[in-house]
Amino acid sequence: MSENEYKGSKILVVEDEETLAIGLEYNLKEEGYEVKLAKDGKIAMHYIESIHFDLIILDIMLPYLDGFTIAKRIRKKNPQQPILMLTARTSAQDKIKGLEIGADDYLTKPFHLDELLLRVRGMLKRKSWYKTAVNDTPIFRFGKNEVDFENLTSVTERGIIHLSVQEAMLLKYLTEHEGRVISRKELLQEVWNISSEIETRTVDNFILRLRKHFEPNPAQPIYFKSIRGAGYVFTSQKA
Repeated sequence: MSENEYKGSKILVVEDEETLAIGLEYNLKEEGYEVKLAKDGKIAMHYIESIHFDLIILDIMLPYLDGFTIAKRIRKKNPQQPILMLTARTSAQDKIKGLEIGADDYLTKPFHLDELLLRVRGMLKRKSWYKTAVNDTPIFRFGKNEVDFENLTSVTERGIIHLSVQEAMLLKYLTEHEGRVISRKELLQEVWNISSEIETRTVDNFILRLRKHFEPNPAQPIYFKSIRGAGYVFTSQKA
């Protein structure tokens, strides 16, 4: 077993394919994690409502409640809960839907075990980074906007906005690198911990959402600017 600084982290695996579930349980335990299994949506929600998990691995196609429904319910209770969606679906639309609903990462079956373990470590690391970043700067102000990274809420010209964890983490990363052009690839790797195999329009979609939330005129952004062929740059000062 490799050294793992996140040993002891509690992981819930929600998967109705028994062979896969048992295999995941075995290998995750070999990495030093504590693992619970849930074979359907009802059992999953029972665990989620009674136990704190550091990470939830969530299949989409499940008996009783599907993964999308469970992810929505998780987000209402705990907006910072890391969720890795695991599914046989391969369409880009499903991937985007999963990320927008609240999944932090998306892995399509069949997958290599090493890739799953790498993503699990990456998600736990990112959770730790976000917690530290929030402690350092829980409140961030730019223009007429005030962002509370701890509670995932913002006061804007349009009123109070509730951010998804992905929106908050993307915004946090951009504000920590203010003035630097950041590529889509870097954002995918550092914010979502996913490779470029996921279409880069995922980043574009989330940038558009930040503009809708915070820009006085989303069609003419002054905070979240596109740099053709390079990526995006955030600046808290109006041009």
